[in-house]
Amino acid sequence: MAHDDLLDFDFDEIPLAKTSDDYYTPKWVFDALGLEFDIDVASPVGGISWIPAKRYFTQYDDGLAQDWGGAKVWMNPPYSKPSPWIDKWLENANGVCLVAASRSKPFTQLWNECEAIAFMPFNLKFVSGMGKEAGIYMPTVIAAVGAENVAALKASGIGFVR
Repeated sequence: MAHDDLLDFDFDEIPLAKTSDDYYTPKWVFDALGLEFDIDVASPVGGISWIPAKRYFTQYDDGLAQDWGGAKVWMNPPYSKPSPWIDKWLENANGVCLVAASRSKPFTQLWNECEAIAFMPFNLKFVSGMGKEAGIYMPTVIAAVGAENVAALKASGIGFVR
């Protein structure tokens, strides 16, 4: 199914696989970054119209099993098991990701190995699988690897970037 084929669907018309992990990054984040991504590696079925990605992998494609090949990726992975996603994202070394901040080994690895990272606003509202605003209880960070992505994050105004 081509990405463009689903851009005009309303949320309740897209055959989403609804789970507790279905929280999508709001459009303003992508507007601030001003980047176009090659792949959204953890997308719902049908993609998300405001995520500027040329293609996407859904849970049915198993984004972790796919070859990202150094492509510029956007990643907002399932927060229930972020470790393999963070590992693969760091190995790919080209992209931007949004993940929960925690006292965990995967987050510490991300903090230590990414080239740029910033905490998202404390009141960040995601878009739920039903198209409604929804907050989560955990703080989140946005991280970048690759020169173009790091520059975009620093210029975005999203927050203090280290």
